[in-house]
Amino acid sequence: MRRKYNSGHWDGAIVSYREMEKLEWNGANTTIMSKFEEHVFGSTSNGLSATHVLDLHEDGYIKPHIDSIKFCGALVSGLSLLSDAVMRLKLDESNYADVLIPRLSVYIMSNDIRYKYTHEILPNVASISGREVNRTRRNNCYETI
Repeated sequence: MRRKYNSGHWDGAIVSYREMEKLEWNGANTTIMSKFEEHVFGSTSNGLSATHVLDLHEDGYIKPHIDSIKFCGALVSGLSLLSDAVMRLKLDESNYADVLIPRLSVYIMSNDIRYKYTHEILPNVASISGREVNRTRRNNCYETI
């Protein structure tokens, strides 16, 4: 991505990011994305023509939100690249869980996690189970159905 980082997203949920929809991949990336889709969806055809790519700046973060089914569908899967991150899933102020999303991992959110809990990517330095997680730039590829 050669675009400048945006300071804020149209819905206010993302700070300091770049994003794009990717229709085609080069040879090596096609192999990786096909494995990702097969792992998540059971095939390489999930009904979408594009993959959403989000590049979160080192100082960027994603605020607590619930995705719109209009834009995201019933299931969201992410391929986390470049850096570990901490995702917070929150039912209310006293009921939340912090989840480590390691670099080069896949995660899937559906059902109650998608619609009853907000989710967010915490700012740069977060800790989980006493371990400090220093997130650098974070690239994530999202697929939805």
